[in-house]
Amino acid sequence: QVQFVESGGGLVEPGGSLKVSCVASRSDFSSYTMGWYRQAPGKHRDLVARITSAGITTYSVDSVKGRFTISRDNAKKTGNLQMDSLKPEDTAVYYCNPAPQAVWDWGQGTQVTFSS
Repeated sequence: QVQFVESGGGLVEPGGSLKVSCVASRSDFSSYTMGWYRQAPGKHRDLVARITSAGITTYSVDSVKGRFTISRDNAKKTGNLQMDSLKPEDTAVYYCNPAPQAVWDWGQGTQVTFSS
């Protein structure tokens, strides 16, 4: 059973912006602290940022601070990650899941790739 779907990734140039989103089908979405994770080629999946149900945010990767903004809309069961001033090292598949423990099955993620 698909519990949520990520979208919004794509091809971007350095310095560009993208917004990735996650829409959940679960009725208990608002009870979870939600996180955005990313997995770069050949690397582990890492937690990038998380946001509590009340909107308190934490950024776990120093390099994204000031560039990425996590948000959520509990009524729409949606989580977002606005990514600005993108860098080639941001290339990864981006996933959402509760945080800091990813207790849901992983979705397909959404790919962010840099154009050369």
